[in-house]
Amino acid sequence: MDNTPFVINIGRQLGSGGSEIAKRLAERFGIACYDKEILSKAAEESGLSPHVFERSDEKKGFFRSVISVVQPFIGGGGDFYNNQLSDENLFTLQSRVIQKVAADRSCIFVGRVADYILRHHPRHVNIFVAADLDDRLRCIMERCGVDKKAARDIIEDSDEQRSDYYNFYSSGTWGSADTYDLCINVSALGLDATVRFISAFVEEKLGIH
Repeated sequence: MDNTPFVINIGRQLGSGGSEIAKRLAERFGIACYDKEILSKAAEESGLSPHVFERSDEKKGFFRSVISVVQPFIGGGGDFYNNQLSDENLFTLQSRVIQKVAADRSCIFVGRVADYILRHHPRHVNIFVAADLDDRLRCIMERCGVDKKAARDIIEDSDEQRSDYYNFYSSGTWGSADTYDLCINVSALGLDATVRFISAFVEEKLGIH
């Protein structure tokens, strides 16, 4: 059995259960799971506030909109902020942290274009988790305490933001089957069976027995 570190990269639709699946897979394989935790690590490595990464998390163009608003008030100093806090620089900082962690240990990454960032990793599996819209709506309504219309708006905004972000920084297409090793609809099997299915797939692909 190959004991070198492996990574499982999970892309997901909002409300699909992707983050919960990632946590359960991490427990099953006895490895770490990095979702929003990677933002704290990026902030620690760069010396920037965690809020900088949180507010731009998987959102393309966030800092361009901020700089356009504050530019008249900060004058020429805006060049500094453009250079330090550009979307591209924040993505680069986050990418370095993801690569550093993946080189050191087996782990799971949720979102953040980790599948593309780690495309040259010798042992990786790229998975996309989706679900039926009705199930996603139900999840967001319960989680956020909103009605169906508001939940639909939240889902549509999230899908657009994640798609724009992923498609800009990678050579793939967010949610498209040919971008991943496995795309799975959680609604088809349910959460528990989906975790078992993905576990078996990962074990077979990476030779973990």
